Amino acid sequence: MNAPLVAVLLVASMPALYALQTMLPDGGLSLAFRSSSLAGGDWWPGVLTSMFVHTGWGHVIMNALAALAFAPAVARLFPGLRGAMVFLLLYIMCGIAATVGYGLLYLDSSVPVLGASGAVFGLMGAALRLLGRRGRGPVALTNKRFLKTSAILMAVNAATGLIGFAPGMEGVQIAWEAHAIGYVVGALLIGPWFAWFAPKPDQFDSWGNVSEPHA
Repeated sequence: MNAPLVAVLLVASMPALYALQTMLPDGGLSLAFRSSSLAGGDWWPGVLTSMFVHTGWGHVIMNALAALAFAPAVARLFPGLRGAMVFLLLYIMCGIAATVGYGLLYLDSSVPVLGASGAVFGLMGAALRLLGRRGRGPVALTNKRFLKTSAILMAVNAATGLIGFAPGMEGVQIAWEAHAIGYVVGALLIGPWFAWFAPKPDQFDSWGNVSEPHA
């Protein structure tokens, strides 16, 4: 595997943080987000901390595996320390957008929401716009392959949430809407992120070892 270090550390952080979470007196519920907090004004810091806690080992493993699949493609666009910070900012913004978006849909709900799924789906949306591009930037949002893949994934996501079953998530309400919001935000952000933060090739590249033309 040649995954960038920041992607590996992100994946490894999920089970590590959950192991610490299990040691908390309330099991990490104080770090969760509740939609009703948006109207009550006490939404901070749960809107951020909720993406770093999970409901169980099954939840953690699913998110870690998904991150391992999609994070490297995005992280490779942004090398170095600065690139790592840019990558993590994208991840966090997708997570916050997914959480807030879900909260706005269910303003009266006091059910705790926790997990990195929204942020991971953001990486998925970004990565799928990079398929086959090899550092050349994302495909257009209107790309037929991207749209078809997105439609299938979102249909599966909605079905999983409405049925209420996923491996390791028995008895837990699945916030499939947050997944969808995170996916859309990641797919949208990767375009400007690439334009603003990805290294630019030199304007004048050397051809190297070009033979002299023959008369």
